[in-house]
Amino acid sequence: MSALDLDDFSDLIERPDGKVRRAAEERRTRLSVSSGALGRLDVLGEWLSAAQSAVPVAPVRRPRVVLFAGDHGVAEAGVSRRPAGGAAALVRAVLEGTAPVAVLARAQDVPVRVVDLSLDCDPAELPAEVTRHRVRRSSGRIDREDALTIEEAEAAVRAGMAVADEEADAGTDLVVLGDVSVGGTTAAGTLVAALCGVDASVVTGRGGEPVDDLTWMRKCAAIRDALRRARPVLGDQLALLAAVGGADLAATTGFLLQCAVRRTPVILDGVVSAACALVAQRAAFRAPDWWLAGHTSGEPAQAKALDRMALEPLLDQGVRLGEGLGALLALPLVRAAASLTGELPERAETAAG
Repeated sequence: MSALDLDDFSDLIERPDGKVRRAAEERRTRLSVSSGALGRLDVLGEWLSAAQSAVPVAPVRRPRVVLFAGDHGVAEAGVSRRPAGGAAALVRAVLEGTAPVAVLARAQDVPVRVVDLSLDCDPAELPAEVTRHRVRRSSGRIDREDALTIEEAEAAVRAGMAVADEEADAGTDLVVLGDVSVGGTTAAGTLVAALCGVDASVVTGRGGEPVDDLTWMRKCAAIRDALRRARPVLGDQLALLAAVGGADLAATTGFLLQCAVRRTPVILDGVVSAACALVAQRAAFRAPDWWLAGHTSGEPAQAKALDRMALEPLLDQGVRLGEGLGALLALPLVRAAASLTGELPERAETAAG
């Protein structure tokens, strides 16, 4: 029996400071640019003020990309264009600086951290700082077996919590969250279908590298079969992550919850982070107030999860890749909101008064 109860997070998480947000809204009315002229940038700036408990809002100075990595046994069912066990190659591309998220992060001068929870490779093939939180080698094939044992699920959630604490202690003031996985969108679709009470076909998308119709049907069937394992444990988030999530998804869930505890705002990426956020919301209803939806990925499960959490994506650029790229694209928008909200002067008459 696990000693970890995710429902305990409900008592640990508070919403961003409402009084500070109202003060930020009031200050906005005095700025030189009229209210409403900046559109959603006004709302973003006020959200950041509340998250920081600061008026005026401070610049986002120390953002960081955090990518949770893992392989999923369900990829063996032919649900992806990528080969089963192929996530380690994607991680190497990130570490070597050739992956799209690494290129964009370098252009924005944002550090990237990769955390291996369940890659299907020898840990000696990767740097120790990447593999030190690994729980197991690949997660179980969820259409036939549980992804994890309860003990492994708890270890993964705690690993995610530890990473959140490490980032908060290091001074990270905004996290750009993503995943590096093969088969992860199938697990994510299963979680969303289970939590939203819909059929597999409603949440089955085409993935980061769009699949053909036959592969889509195999993916839909895998989610349908996995749902039979998910539905009996819907009342227990940890058991749900063990049954149909995987180590990387369990860690992402723990990370999101602990970031909310530590008052660290997070930009969500695609369907995987949205699915984990939905699990986390079931444990702590205030937690989504600390998250932004970076972009819409075109995955139906992501749209379903974000709608359930009332999170509106900041961007729609048709980016389907995953790996944190869409969330990182949204970072300049968030930084722009902070700069404009924090640095625009007040109107002369209000400043004089």
